[in-house]
Amino acid sequence: MYPIQRNRRLRSSASLRALVQEFSLSPNDFIVPLFVIEGNQIKEEIPSMPGYFRMSTDHLSKQVKTLWSLGLKSVLLFVKVPDALKDNLGTEALNPEGLMQRAIKTVKEAVPEMVVMTDVALDPYSSFGHDGIVEGGKIVNDSTVKVLSKMALSHAQAGADVVAPSDMMDGRILNIRKELEAANFTETVIMSYSAKYASAFYGPFRDALDSAPGFGDKKTYQMDFRNRKEALIETQRDLEEGADIVMVKPGLAYLDIIRDLREEVAAPIAAYQVSGEYAMLKAAAEKGWLDHDQIMLEQLLSFKRAGASLIASYFAEEAVKLI
Repeated sequence: MYPIQRNRRLRSSASLRALVQEFSLSPNDFIVPLFVIEGNQIKEEIPSMPGYFRMSTDHLSKQVKTLWSLGLKSVLLFVKVPDALKDNLGTEALNPEGLMQRAIKTVKEAVPEMVVMTDVALDPYSSFGHDGIVEGGKIVNDSTVKVLSKMALSHAQAGADVVAPSDMMDGRILNIRKELEAANFTETVIMSYSAKYASAFYGPFRDALDSAPGFGDKKTYQMDFRNRKEALIETQRDLEEGADIVMVKPGLAYLDIIRDLREEVAAPIAAYQVSGEYAMLKAAAEKGWLDHDQIMLEQLLSFKRAGASLIASYFAEEAVKLI
């Protein structure tokens, strides 16, 4: 006797498959990371991230207009700070005329409706390449948090819609929220890198910003990739302290963490498809070993299926042209 239920019926045509699909991608899902450098008329490809660029603010202005025309509504800004401006205290991070502050204003002038997110961490500004202040060979927490809070306020004053602390210091969300509230920036969103793991997938990003640690590693503040339950503890704590959006980073190797958080918290969850994930697919596609576009879309959809609300991805511009 033939089966009454044939699961293949709903897969028999592309139109049927589209009608019953559970998840899909749209331009609204994406956050576009952008790397900004000093100078004019500069757009230089990052060797370890083929097809991705560091750009001066004049090119940044053009790029955000292009992104907006494609339906992309959010950018996440990172800056490459000249070595001469780096120190242990991240002093340049608080400069109201610093590169990040100028980049924020550039985006807002070019596309006022674009949601501007900013990286809040000291590693681009640190002479040690760490996310915090170094004392006696250790990254100190509380002194770092004070600087991060002022850094976040500086970004808000420049026009940032969302500040995104990526440092993994304890208590920084509460202190940033207090700093913003005291200055009447009550509508500034905090997107916390709540579950950021000490990962080897970050290599190309550190090349892009020249922000690799000058000594040791980041395992005393970023999470141990062998841990799972710790992610929920970190995330719940950040939400209690005032975070509006939480993030899991990296992405593909941590889909289980995204799923865990989705089942426990109601807040929007962002996944960061990091530089190493981007570089691996680019390299494999260049060799002809993988179908670039099909794998890219499959990976991006996996974040949605796991429970992510937002995806920070270097593939965003390429992906929206296909979907």
